[in-house]
Amino acid sequence: MSWIFNKKFTYPPSTRSLIDDERHYDIKDTKLPSVTTILQATQTQDKKDNLARWRQKVGENEAERIRDTAATRGTIMHRIIEGHLLGHRHADLSDLGQQAGRMAHNIIETGLEGSMSEIWGCEIVVHYPDLYAGATDLAGIYENRESIIDFKQSNKMKRREWVGDYFLQLAGYAVAHNQVHGTKIQSGVILMCTADNVFQKFSVRDQEFQKYMWEWLKRVDLYHNNISHRDKNTKTQNEK
Repeated sequence: MSWIFNKKFTYPPSTRSLIDDERHYDIKDTKLPSVTTILQATQTQDKKDNLARWRQKVGENEAERIRDTAATRGTIMHRIIEGHLLGHRHADLSDLGQQAGRMAHNIIETGLEGSMSEIWGCEIVVHYPDLYAGATDLAGIYENRESIIDFKQSNKMKRREWVGDYFLQLAGYAVAHNQVHGTKIQSGVILMCTADNVFQKFSVRDQEFQKYMWEWLKRVDLYHNNISHRDKNTKTQNEK
C-alpha cells in the first residue's frame, strides 16, 4: 500500500432513516437530509425528462432490473475497496460479485496506488450543522492535495459533461468537511469503473471546484426553501 492512515479528525457516528421516502442522517439527534436526497429533490426538469424518456424506452421492468443490478454491483464494489483500504479481505464469489471484484481492484490499482498518500477516513459521515449530511468514500491527501474521493460504477463509459452531479456531490462533502474540521479541501476526484472493467478518473479542483461549491450551496438553499414552503402548505391545509 502506498498510503498511511492519519486519523486526525473525529467523524460523528450516524444512523440513516427515511422521512417522506427521502434519506436522512441522524447526527446528534438532528435529522439532516443527505447530499443525494438534496441533489435528487433539486434536479432540473431536463434531467427528470431524460430519465423518464429512458424508462419509457427500455420499459419499467427492464429499468428496475438495470437499476437494481447496478446498485448491487456498486455496493459489492465499494465493500471490496473499503475492505482493502482497512486491511480486511472481502470476496463475493457470485457472478456479479466477481465482476464487482475486478472493478474494485482496477480502481485500487489504477486510481489509488501511487496517488493516495494519506487517508483521514473511508466511508465517513460528514455534515454541515443544521443543513445536511452525507457519507463520502474517502477523504485525505490525493496527488498531494486535500481531497474528497468517491468511487463509482457505471454500465458504460461517461463523458466529463455527464458527471456534473457527481462533482456537486463531492463539493457538498468538501463544504461540510471544511466547515466542521477546518480543512481547505479544493479538490474532488471520481474514480470510476465500467461493468466491462474500463477505468476512468474525473478530477475537479480550485476555481472550477469553487463554482461547484457555490452551486451546491444554492441547491441546499433551494431544497430547504422548498421544504419550508411544503410544510407551510401542509399546515394551511390542516387548518382548513
